[in-house]
Order: sequence, then structure tokens, then C-alpha cells
Amino acid sequence: MTATAPRSTPGTAPDRAARTPGRDVVDSPRNPWWLVAAGPAAVVVAVLAVLAAGAFSGAFEALTGFADPGAVSRWGLPVSTVLTELAISLTIGALVLAACVLPAGPPMRRALGVAGAASATWAVLTVVQTVLRYSVLSSMPVSSIGFGDQLAAFVTQISLGRSLLGVIIVAALTSACALAVRTPTGALWTALLAISALAFQANTGHTAGAASHELAISSMFLHLGGAALWIGGLGVLAIVRLRGGLDRTSFASSVSRYSSIAGWSFVAVAVSGVANAWIRVGGIDGLSTDYGILILAKVGLMVVLGALGFAHRELVVRRLQGVGPAGAAGRGRGGAAGGSGGASGSARAAGDARPAGRTTGGRGVAAAADKEAAASARATTAPGGATTAGGSAVGQKKGAAAARTAVAPATEKAATWLFWRLVAVELLVMGAVSGVAVALGSTAPPIPDEPPALPTPAEIVTGHPLPPEPDLGRWFTEWRWDLLPAFACVAALVVYLRWVRRLARRGDRWPVGRTISWCFGIVILFWVTNGGPAMYGHVLFSAHMVQHMVLAMVVPIFLVLAAPVTLLVRAVPVRKDGSRGPREWVLALVTSKWGQFFANPVVAAVNFAGSMIVFYYTPAFELALTTYVGHLAMLLHFTLAGYLFANALIGIDPGPHRPGWPQRLLLLFATMAFHAFFGVALTTGTALLVPEWFGLLGHDWGITAIADQQRGGGVAWGIGELPTLSLAIIVAIMWSRSDDREAKRRDRRVDQVGDVEMDEYNEMLAKMAERDAKD
Repeated sequence: MTATAPRSTPGTAPDRAARTPGRDVVDSPRNPWWLVAAGPAAVVVAVLAVLAAGAFSGAFEALTGFADPGAVSRWGLPVSTVLTELAISLTIGALVLAACVLPAGPPMRRALGVAGAASATWAVLTVVQTVLRYSVLSSMPVSSIGFGDQLAAFVTQISLGRSLLGVIIVAALTSACALAVRTPTGALWTALLAISALAFQANTGHTAGAASHELAISSMFLHLGGAALWIGGLGVLAIVRLRGGLDRTSFASSVSRYSSIAGWSFVAVAVSGVANAWIRVGGIDGLSTDYGILILAKVGLMVVLGALGFAHRELVVRRLQGVGPAGAAGRGRGGAAGGSGGASGSARAAGDARPAGRTTGGRGVAAAADKEAAASARATTAPGGATTAGGSAVGQKKGAAAARTAVAPATEKAATWLFWRLVAVELLVMGAVSGVAVALGSTAPPIPDEPPALPTPAEIVTGHPLPPEPDLGRWFTEWRWDLLPAFACVAALVVYLRWVRRLARRGDRWPVGRTISWCFGIVILFWVTNGGPAMYGHVLFSAHMVQHMVLAMVVPIFLVLAAPVTLLVRAVPVRKDGSRGPREWVLALVTSKWGQFFANPVVAAVNFAGSMIVFYYTPAFELALTTYVGHLAMLLHFTLAGYLFANALIGIDPGPHRPGWPQRLLLLFATMAFHAFFGVALTTGTALLVPEWFGLLGHDWGITAIADQQRGGGVAWGIGELPTLSLAIIVAIMWSRSDDREAKRRDRRVDQVGDVEMDEYNEMLAKMAERDAKD
């Protein structure tokens, strides 16, 4: 048993001595040896796992018929790769924790320091990995004559080499930024910079030649990002704890916040792993190969990690939050005192739900949050406030304080030590998973990544076989899965429903119509990014225009009417420790200068209408067709542009100053006219957009490419006007309801204080009549 430093109770001499000016009071027990050794042991386990898995599959043996680059290159490449991925995980985990989890002060600064050191290590290891990878690809030992010149050509002229060079540059910039920033905003921007490197990495390895290229890239990106947040976040929590950077309160809140991130990361890794395996294994028979056996080993380790994560939430997080078995026992001993203690905790939680301050355009939302917080506090305090036969309410409060003092430290200490023991085991298993994953990426899958021997014109241009001729049924039965938008849609649906459930459990109402609107909008978004519009929008301009119109004009109406920002403010408590959660980040964005500028009704209308011209008549359209990043940017832009425009007209959420109802209708009709002009231009045009794409697909069904483009103009002109007309009807209905509410407010004011305005008007008329009579 490792000895720990005794805790001092508040008010004692040791406690006062610990409170030195300019420093936080932190728990600094002697670090147990097994926790100190867990990090290095995880690295060793990762290296041993990749070597063992590689030896099992023969992935790192010299290829028959090719020159041997040497054992150093063949076995050093997987070792450097797994170490690089661990460094990436620590970098991204530290930056995300600094931006969204850890409180301001020493914990955040230490996490940023970890990110700076880890990203510098990442850059150095990527240099080593690049050298060894070229050595293996070229079958040249590193010591060969002319190796340096050929390596320089590799990183400047070959796509894979340029990607690796891009990762090195991003890692170096991330290190410099992480050591320079000191705020959550700086940490978030630096995290986005680091995550951008995953886009380079996701386009290498098996994904580069996979038949389902977009699905392979999206699943790999999701897999790498989820693993980095999961592994890196846990490792950074352990490092910050070892360096004494978390006090008792910060520890409980940080563990709870990380637990939510880890849960979503586990789902992301599991879903993307299944998608990757399905692409490359092809069926049950593929599991009997070396590649399939490694997949089964990885699945087994993932199940162990899932069990450890479940243990974290059930045995640790719930105890720290006072709702686990130990917390329930503590509340049970002391009867009424326990009830009072629970009321106090609920009141504090309700207090956390109050917004930090009122923001421009969000006063109604902030007031609703205040009302909900007060109602929650009253509802939960009532049982504990009742006087029992055993004594007064004052006596119950004293008993509750004594019970918390006696029970909470023991419960917290037990939960804390259990947490760190689980962390140590989890880090070791994570190391093994990382090693197996690297070996898996170097093993040949059952389904080869080679392109078809006799590709069709559509496969040459798009990388996919030509789909069957579209009809009404196939718009809903043909699917081309895109994992990133699909995962985002499912996550948005789950989070919204969980927030609604949180309000319902608190006894608060949330309009059912808003929930239905959100669900309907997300389902349409899921279909338009993965269903028929995604399948045929890649080969037909008219189908692409259907996808565009639905993204920009149909989906945003349902999302705006669901008022997600208002729900966020009411359901998510305010953080008071200097960290930023979803509520703080969203409100900061909504009330920022840039957020106010782009949400301005005139700017939103110009962006909504003008971006169509910019997109279709510039190389941006070709970029969206030929690259996956451009495709995602297109989806994001059209959805956001439509959301901002709809929010400016019919929004419930906080936003900029909205014009009067007549001006809104005028703005809407002007946009309708521009849409009609754009549609007519496409309908009458004779120049094919992106001819090297739509003109070379070679489909033997349907009409010509230029006729299909003119049909797409009709879609923009005709179908696009239907959502606009719906917007006009909604604006008219909201205008009418606004007038009714104003009339009711005026009637209530007249009933209370009289019709002051009418009395003043009559008095003015009387004075005028009196003057006229004198004259």
C-alpha cells in the first residue's frame, strides 16, 4: 500500500498554510508507482503489440522478388508509426481538454504544455516515419547512395510524400501555438490545426486505394479522431494529476466531462472500425485470414476498453456526482439530513444553470434559463426543507453538513483511487490496441486495394460504378454512405433528445412541435447526404441541384424552428470554473462580432443567394466534385448559409437585430427573384459546367449532360421556390401572432393602469378644442 499525504480540513493550520498567494490549492498526494509507470508501460505495450502482430501476419518481412530495404526500415517503420500516433493522441487530447474540459489556471496551462511537448515529438517522429516509409516503398536502405536526393523528390513530387510533409509542418506549427496560447479560444484553434493533420493521414494507407474511397476516408478520419480524443484525453488527465494540477472539485468535474467525450469517442471508434472492416474484409470468410484475425483481436481489446469505460461511469463518475451506491448509502444514513443534503446539491446544480450574463439578442433565452433554474431549485429543495417529527429544519441542515463531512471524503477517496487504478489498466490496453491497429494497417486485407482491371468511364472519373437509372423508388432505396455526415446527424439527434429529456426530468416543458421539427430536419439531412441525392448527385447535375436545394432551403427551416440554441441554454448548466462547455462556446459564437455579422439579415441573404454564383461559376464546384474535403465544405456551407438566412427571418434563437416583418418579406421576395434569375440562367445556358466530369461519365441511360444541366436549372427555379413560399407563409403567421401578442399585452396594461395613451390623446384634443373656442 502506498502512503498518501493526509488531507487537511478547511480552516485548519495545514489548510491555511497551503493557501499561498497566487497558487491554487491542489491535492498533491504521493503518486502511486503503478500510476507513474502506467504511461511508459503503455508505450512499451504498444511497441510490443505492433511487433508481435507484425510477426504473426508477416507484414514486416522482406517481400519476395524485391530488394530488401533492411530490417531497420522494415521493423522501425511500424514502431515509429505507433509512437507517432500516440504523440498525436496526446496532442489532440491535451488541446481538447484545455479548450472544453479543464478549468482555467494551472490545469489548463499544464495541458497546453503537454500539447506543446507532444506535438514537437510528433513532428520529429513523423520525420523518422517519412524516411523509413520511403525506404520501404523504394526498397532502398537508408544508407544507400542517392537516398537523400530521392527522398527530397518523394516529399515534393509524390502525393504521399507531400501529405507526410504537410503533417510535419502542421505538427511543428501546433507545437509553437500550444506553447504560446493561454486561453480556451487559443486552445480550440490550435486543436483544429492539429486535427487538420488527420485529414492528411486519413488519405494514406489502405484508404488511398479503397474501392469505397469516400467511405474509407470518412471512416478513417472518424476512427483516428475518436481514438486520439479517447486515448490522449485519458493520458493527459493522468499527466495533469501526476503533476498536481487538479484540486478536489476540478478533479470531479473534469472526470465527468471527459467521461462524456470518452463515450462518444468509443462510439466513433467502434462505428468507424466496423465500416473499415466491412470494406476490407468483405464477409465472414475474410475473418479467417491474418487480417481478419487481427481485426478480431482488436475487437476483443475494444470490448475490454468498453467495459473499463462503463466501470468508470458506473463506479467512479456516479460516486463523484453523489448518485452512485456509496452516495446513496450516505444519503440514507441520516434520514432527513440526507434529504437536506440532496436538496442543497440540487440547488447548487440549479444555480449553475443560470447564464453568466445577458447577451445581445439573447435576453429572452437568458430569462428562460433563469426561470427554469429557479423552478428546478424550488422543486428539489422542497422535500429537504420540510420539518420532520425529529427536529427543526435548522437541525436537519446541521445534520446534513455533518453527514457530508463524514461520508463524502471517504467516498471521494475510494472513487478517486478506483478511477486511477482503472486508468492505469486502460492505458495499457489502449497501448495494445494502438499496436494492433498499426500492424493491421500494414497487413494486406482480403479485398485488395487495387483498382478494377477494366474500369468504366464513370469509374475512371468518379471512382465509383455508374448507379442504375434513377426513378422515384431509387431515390429512397439507393444509398452511398458518408460516415462523417451520418455520424453528425445521429449525434445531433441524440443530443437534442437528451436535452429535452433533461428538461422533462426537471419538470419543465419543451414544445413537442420543436422536437418533431428537429427530428424531421435531421432525418432529411441524413437522407440527402447518404441517400439518393448523394448517390445521383455525383453523376447528374439535376440530382446535385436537388441536393443543394434541400440542404439550403428545406433542412434549415426545420432546424431553425426547433430552436436548438434556446434548448441548449435551458438544458446545459453554466460553468463557473473558467472552462468552456457547449453552452459557453455556442453563446460566444452567437454573440461574437463575426457571428453577428454573418447572422445579419442582409449579409445572410447576400451570402445565401450570392454564394450560388460564386460556387457554380468558379473552380469551387469542381473541387467539391473531385475531393472529399471540398465535398464536405460544400455540404457545410450550404446548410449553414440556409440556416443563417432562415434564422434571420423566422428564428426563435438569439441572434442579431431582426428587421420588421414587412422588411423580412421584402428581403425574402428579393431572394426569390434572384433564385429565379439563377434558375433561368442555367435553363437557357448552353455551356456545360465542369465538362471534364459530367461530360465523360458515359452513362447509357437518361438525357444528355447539357439537357440534364438545363433540367437542374428548372429544379433551382421551380422546386427551390416551394421552400421559399413556405418561408413567406411562416413569416406571415409569425407576424400575425406577434400582433396578437402585442394586442393582448396592451389590453392587460389597460386593465391594470388604464388606457394612458388614449387618455393623453383625448386630453390633447380637448386642449386643442379649448384653444379654438377661445380664439
